[in-house]
Amino acid sequence: MYALVEFKGKQYKAEKGASLKVDKIDAEPGAAISIDTVLLVSGETVKVGSPYVQGAKVSATVESHGKDDKIVVFKYKPKKDYRRKQGHRQQYSIIKIGDISA
Repeated sequence: MYALVEFKGKQYKAEKGASLKVDKIDAEPGAAISIDTVLLVSGETVKVGSPYVQGAKVSATVESHGKDDKIVVFKYKPKKDYRRKQGHRQQYSIIKIGDISA
């Protein structure tokens, strides 16, 4: 059984026991969260929402927080002495899917 959920503007495939890497959540590790924006639930039958499945919920726990690898953004224009270097490290949280109820 799996579910497609929308969380913080992005869509993820959630399966029981799986770990998902999502944008940073303001919650301590070990905290329980629930996701109500379920787009699709697949089990014996497939339930598709319009836009969300009524009464469906995915529960998860926050495992840890971290930062991704650095992404370097470098812009330049040849022969014009224009150079800009910028770096970015995206913060993320890892959540573990506990239960999918439909």
